Amino acid sequence: MLSPPMAGIHITDIESAINHWRERSPSPDGITACAEVRALAEVYALLVYYREAYADEASMPPRARAAWLAWYATTPDAPCIAICSTSQGDAVCKGCGRSFDEVQHWPSLSPAEKRIVWRRITTEGTAWRFNRYAERARSPHDAAPPGAGA
Repeated sequence: MLSPPMAGIHITDIESAINHWRERSPSPDGITACAEVRALAEVYALLVYYREAYADEASMPPRARAAWLAWYATTPDAPCIAICSTSQGDAVCKGCGRSFDEVQHWPSLSPAEKRIVWRRITTEGTAWRFNRYAERARSPHDAAPPGAGA
């Protein structure tokens, strides 16, 4: 079974969650941040101070973890684009970039473990979801409005 070295939440995910909450609950006065931003900012600041890239999922403060999980729930769960070459014997899926073990154990991975995989396949950018079949990977809100563009 897949077992990453640490179930950690990458600093870029903390930053994305902060930006999500800043957009969702903007500051009424330009100074005050909502509770979710404050909780995540504390974790972010400690990561920066200690020059760490990952926050430990298990020891994250409960309010920050809840804010991160609420952001996580707005992201796509699986990178699958319905072209699974691991079912044809490939060690790594050409469609999504996950390993056979990652595909098989995906439902049992924690949110942080899933984000570790997402980060790796996004950074690599070699899977078909990032080039050849990118339109399959787009979420409905990414699509251009009717009548826009060529």
